[in-house]
Amino acid sequence: MRKILSAIDQNCERWLLLTFYSMIVVTIGTEVVRRFALSYSSTWAEEVARYAFIYLVWIGVAAAVRDRGHIRIDVIMGFLGNRGKAVIYLLGDFIMLFVAILALYFSYETLSISMKFGSVTHGLGIQQAWALAAVPIGFCLVTFRLVQSIWRDLSNIRHGRDVYEGVRLFD
Repeated sequence: MRKILSAIDQNCERWLLLTFYSMIVVTIGTEVVRRFALSYSSTWAEEVARYAFIYLVWIGVAAAVRDRGHIRIDVIMGFLGNRGKAVIYLLGDFIMLFVAILALYFSYETLSISMKFGSVTHGLGIQQAWALAAVPIGFCLVTFRLVQSIWRDLSNIRHGRDVYEGVRLFD
């Protein structure tokens, strides 16, 4: 059971990102063929691609938080020791956690209003709440990953290990 939970923890966002990215590629690709080869386009394809992209973005934010892959200016980090880096990372994580909880609260409010009035999308005819749920789901994932990051950093400080600096895109 522990291996399964570890695999989910390591790959959850990766598989969700792959799913939504594939949805976008297949939907847009199909729509291009239909539009130019068959002179026909659907009303639902644009919405599927749009909502898949919205979910892709919010899940990508959570993945970037997990890997500390967000854009940052870390020139000062080269001058700090391990403890100083950990303090800076923890400060950033706590600020981001505050913003994430605040955004989660306000996005849930928007979602509940949409659910209350039962608004539907124009092309798909499904409840608008499914599209609006991307934001609170994304911020729930971000909050979860931030708590994991804070826990990891505090554990590293307590045990004298190097702070996790994340995945670097460019060196």
